[in-house]
Amino acid sequence: MIRLHFFGAAHTVTGACFLLEAGNSRILVDCGLFQGTKEVKERNYSPFPFNPAQIDFLLLTHAHIDHSGLIPKLYRHGFRGRILATAPTVDLCQVLLPDSAHVQEMEVERKNRKLRRAGRPLIQPIYTVEEAYHCQRLFQPVAYRQVLALTPEVKACFYEAGHILGSASIKVWARDAEGEVSIVFSGDLGKVDQPLVNDPMPPTSADYLVMEATYGARRHQEQRDLLARLAQVIAVTRRRGGNVLIPAFAVERTQDVLFALGLLIQQGQLAPDHLYLDSPLAVAATEIFCRYIPYLDEEAQAMALERNGACPLLLPGLRLARSAEESMAINQIREGAVIIAASGMCDAGRIKHHLKHNLWRPECTVVLVGYQAEGTLGRRLLEGAKEVTIHGEEIAVRAEIVQMDGFSAHADQDGLVAWVRAFRRKPQQVFLTHGEEEALHTLSDRLGAELGLATAVPRWLEMFPLPACARSSSAPAGKETAAAEVAAAEAPTLQQFEADYNALKGELERWFRRRAATGDYGAALRQLARWRKEVKDT
Repeated sequence: MIRLHFFGAAHTVTGACFLLEAGNSRILVDCGLFQGTKEVKERNYSPFPFNPAQIDFLLLTHAHIDHSGLIPKLYRHGFRGRILATAPTVDLCQVLLPDSAHVQEMEVERKNRKLRRAGRPLIQPIYTVEEAYHCQRLFQPVAYRQVLALTPEVKACFYEAGHILGSASIKVWARDAEGEVSIVFSGDLGKVDQPLVNDPMPPTSADYLVMEATYGARRHQEQRDLLARLAQVIAVTRRRGGNVLIPAFAVERTQDVLFALGLLIQQGQLAPDHLYLDSPLAVAATEIFCRYIPYLDEEAQAMALERNGACPLLLPGLRLARSAEESMAINQIREGAVIIAASGMCDAGRIKHHLKHNLWRPECTVVLVGYQAEGTLGRRLLEGAKEVTIHGEEIAVRAEIVQMDGFSAHADQDGLVAWVRAFRRKPQQVFLTHGEEEALHTLSDRLGAELGLATAVPRWLEMFPLPACARSSSAPAGKETAAAEVAAAEAPTLQQFEADYNALKGELERWFRRRAATGDYGAALRQLARWRKEVKDT
């Protein structure tokens, strides 16, 4: 029997962890840290509900900590299989996991000082920095759209998810005595036309789909409006004599914000001074982005080309704060600063120090650019808290709180539905994960009403057998291989050609408007000449 277990991201947004059992094979998809309420975070300290030593492979959709953050714990408890992920994901995990371990060690050290004084038993970190480094030897980079034979019963293929650099949706083919079944794990899905990463490219069929629903009940604002609003917020705050604080996840959100600031500088809407990136992790992640320019979308690559290969994220005037001393110096700035710092939900990291120094000042602004999970400091600010506790001190909330979810690297409700709609053969069952109650059930209702899909919302620790009666019979038994299915999915069609052509026309229109706004007509004309020659030559 093929069985699918939901050990995370079930009725919560974080802690992604799914176990697929097929015959003698045990495949784990993601192994993420739980974040949010105290009750949810306590799961990080509990034993795994499976034996890590029996896991053959871990397939990792992307590097965000809520998908990768328990990998060192998995290693601590005996996992020695291979971890398959794209090359950018492997590199990002090399900096994210040790950083996560360092944060945990510091937090445990702080708690143990209080426990010693109270004469109570001490606690241990979930894992150590040393374990975070040791587990790196298990990582193996893989390419998109390459069918991988993992075990005699299981094959897998990674597809672009469009969420962050190197992110993937993963299709798994699992076989037992009754036949073969295909399961797609969406991972986190990105928006179409994001400024840095390529658009999501879904597999074209699945028997079962495990799908995220983070923004299943919401729609994002348009990117064009977002840039104008960001420029306005910064200008108004500077006129008031305050600072702009932007809590941002170190990977993708920070880079998206930097790219947006770069566009505003290019358009003359933002002076390139007093810009600070205060996060050693975000600095390291940004440097990794700059190493993977070919993984970025055409717009970002074109900007790099215009700058003679320079990374479009390294803005003129941007100051990178790596040391604690550099970070503390930023706290002395009273006005005019735009400060990007981790963490994105305001629950840890250097942003808490900046909030402590600025949150009580009515001339300042806090711009929330990402999802704020229930129970986090960011969520309390978003919901209008008048007072919050930071590092044991009560801080009045007088700064302006602004939400800009258009920076989100997640697809919104329309994007999620469009992604599923693109499947040529729809799944017979959709399992919705990575969402709070409203998002899960709103998306479930829409998928049922518009696409006629059967949906389920699994509970934590729930297991679903994949019964033989639901398995695909679209090809003769034993005749269609995973490689053949991938090849068939990639075979071009007139419909795909027309869709791509229309998408290109839209991208060219947006490119024209951006270049027209900057006034740099010389570089734009040279780019047009290169494109015109390429089209003519083909």
